[in-house]
Amino acid sequence: MTLYHFTECGLDNVWLKNGFTVKETPFGPAVSFAALDQLLDEIASHLVRKPGRLTGKEFRYLRSKMHLSQAAMATLQGVSEQNISLWERRGRVPKSNDTLQRLLYLKHAAGDETLKSAFDRVMTVERLVHQKIVATASRKGWKFTVEETEPTDEAPAVAG
Repeated sequence: MTLYHFTECGLDNVWLKNGFTVKETPFGPAVSFAALDQLLDEIASHLVRKPGRLTGKEFRYLRSKMHLSQAAMATLQGVSEQNISLWERRGRVPKSNDTLQRLLYLKHAAGDETLKSAFDRVMTVERLVHQKIVATASRKGWKFTVEETEPTDEAPAVAG
């Protein structure tokens, strides 16, 4: 029996014994998976219950399953976005943040409405931080629009 190295999930340590089909196509082999959404949920469930610390990729996997950006996760974890990025790239997640990540995921997976509301607030604030209000003068007065910005946008210099 041949195991399939399931790297499509973003993790290096997941192998499938069955539940997949390999088909030859004109472009090479293609793989399909049975009950893919369930498989991805079960991987996350296994990660939160595994002994030992999460790897950086496992931490990122759980964050992604919660549909949170690094910035949003940083807010929830009480750390900087750079911390989240470093943990995910280098794999050294502090024990307390590892535990918090597991608890956040368990509550998220259980459909906890309080947690969902908190996630929504954090994501809304994150979106608002990366917007600018643009005012345009006209004969009828001022018109305002909201535009998305990149985090590195700076305000233009004002001539005096």
